[in-house]
Amino acid sequence: MTPRSIRAVGALAAALLTAALLTPAPAQAAPVEAVTAAVALAPPDVNVENTKAHLQQFQTIATNNGGTRASGTNGYDASAAYVQQKLTAAGFSVTLQPCTSCNGSDPNVIADWPGGAANSTVMLGAHLDSVRAGAGINDNGSGSAALLEAALTLASRNPTMLKHVRFAWWADEESGLRGSQFYVSRSGTAGISAYLNFDMVGSTNAGYFLTNLNSTLTASLKGHFDAIGVPTETMTECCSDDGPFRNAGVATTFLSTGASARKTAAQVQKWGGTAGVAYDSCYHSSCDRYPGNINVTAIDRAGDAIARAIWVLAVDDTGTPPSGFTIAVSPTSGSAQPGTSVQATVSTQTVSGSPQTVTFSSGGAPANATVQFSPSAVTSGGSSQMQITLGNSPAGTYPITVTGTGTSGARTATYTLTVVSAGACANYNNRFNDSLTGTGNTDYMPPPTGSYQTTVSGRHAGCLDGPAGVDFDLYLQKLNGSTWTNVAQSTGSGPDETLTYDGTAGTYRYRVYAYSGSGAYQLGFNRP
Repeated sequence: MTPRSIRAVGALAAALLTAALLTPAPAQAAPVEAVTAAVALAPPDVNVENTKAHLQQFQTIATNNGGTRASGTNGYDASAAYVQQKLTAAGFSVTLQPCTSCNGSDPNVIADWPGGAANSTVMLGAHLDSVRAGAGINDNGSGSAALLEAALTLASRNPTMLKHVRFAWWADEESGLRGSQFYVSRSGTAGISAYLNFDMVGSTNAGYFLTNLNSTLTASLKGHFDAIGVPTETMTECCSDDGPFRNAGVATTFLSTGASARKTAAQVQKWGGTAGVAYDSCYHSSCDRYPGNINVTAIDRAGDAIARAIWVLAVDDTGTPPSGFTIAVSPTSGSAQPGTSVQATVSTQTVSGSPQTVTFSSGGAPANATVQFSPSAVTSGGSSQMQITLGNSPAGTYPITVTGTGTSGARTATYTLTVVSAGACANYNNRFNDSLTGTGNTDYMPPPTGSYQTTVSGRHAGCLDGPAGVDFDLYLQKLNGSTWTNVAQSTGSGPDETLTYDGTAGTYRYRVYAYSGSGAYQLGFNRP
C-alpha cells in the first residue's frame, strides 16, 4: 500500500470518497448487477495452505535477491515469473505488459480466464512489488498470494462464466501506483464493469476494511464477512491500485486488513487484537517477512471473500457445471539432505461433473533428483504418494510444481523442497530425516516400521546429527523375545552422537531421545 500524508479522513472526505466510488462506469461497460441472495453454485473454499505456499515462495525469492521484491530488482522479476508460471499451467492466457514508466520497466502480469461476456469484464488486482526495505510479505505478498490462489481455484472448478474475468498483478505500486496507472492509460477500461483491489490482507493485528461499504459491488466481498460474523468498516487508509480505475469511471472496491494506523479499543471488541498497536507493525519495514508477519486467519478469510466475489459477479449459477477437479499436496513443504528422500501425499477431489482420470507429473526438482508418484494416475477423488529422492543435489530451496492432468485440463499445486547440506552423517549408507517436538520426546527409527532385520552377524554403526543448542541421545536396541534391550548407546551433552555395536543376526531399532530441546535431526546408520 502506498502511504499518503493524510492517513485518515473525516466525515466530509468520506462523503466525497463515497461519491467518487459511486461514479457510474463508462457507457461501453455493462453495469454491475445486483448481488443475488443465493448462489446456486456455492463459492468454493480457497485452500489457505496453498496460499501460504505462495507466500513462502515470495519470501524465498526475496531472500535469494537481497531481501527485497521491489520493482526494478531481480526479486520482482522472479515474483512475476512465478505468478506467470502458475497461471499458465492452470490454463490462463497470461500477458506480461512491460510498464515503461515503472522502475526497470517491470511488467504487469495480466491473466484472462476464458469465457464470459467480454463487454462486461470483472477485473481483480493486487500489487506484486514490495518496498526496497524488505520482502513485502503482507504488503503485498498477502494480496498477491490470496488473489493467485483464488484464480487457481477458479481454474480448478472451471465453472460456466457469465462475465469475463481478468486478474492483474501490478508493478511498482510502491512508487505511486505506476503499474495500474500505466495499464489504465495504455490499455484503457473499455468493457471493464468492475475492479476489485486487494492490498495487505494478512495484517497481524487485523481489521477488516472495505471502500464504498454500502455499494452493490462491495456487497460481493462483504457478504462473506457477513456470513461468518465478522464486522467490516469503511477504509480510512490510502492509497492503492483501485485509484486509477476509479478515476477512469469504473466501479471499484478495495479490501484490506490495515496498514500503519492503530487499532482502537472499540475495534478490539469487534475483531480482537491489541488496542493502540498498528494493524501491521512491520509496514514498509524489513520485518515484513514470512511467516512472522502474516495473520493466517485474516488471509484465509480474504481468499474466501475473493472467491465469493468472483462467483457472485461472474459465474453462471444455473445448469450443470462442466467436469472439474482440484489437486492438493500435504504437507506443502519439506527438507532433506543429499542421498535421502521425502514424501508427500497428492490428493484430488471431484468438484463438478463426473470423476475423471488424473495423471501426475512434476517440474522444478533440483539436479540429480527424481520425483515418483505411486500410483502415477488416479480417478479424481483418489490420492497418490509422491517421493522425491535426492542424489548429489545442490543445497537450496526449490518450488516443485505438481501437475494433475485430466480430461478437463491441468491443475497444479506446489511443494517447496529445501535441500540442506549433508551433515555429520553424510557417509552413512542409510539416512533418514525427522524431528523431535520437545524435551522427553522419542522416535524409533528407521521408518516405516521403526526397526530393521539382519540375517548375519556384524557391525552396526549409528550417527545422530541434531540441531545446535539441544541435547539429543542415541540408543541401539535389539528385540529379545518380546522385549527391546539397549545394546549400545551414546548420551553426550550435545546434539550429535555416534555408536557402534558388533552383534548377531536379529531385529534392531534406533531410539532417538530429546534429553532437552527440540528440532529436526538426521539419523544415519550402517548395518551388517
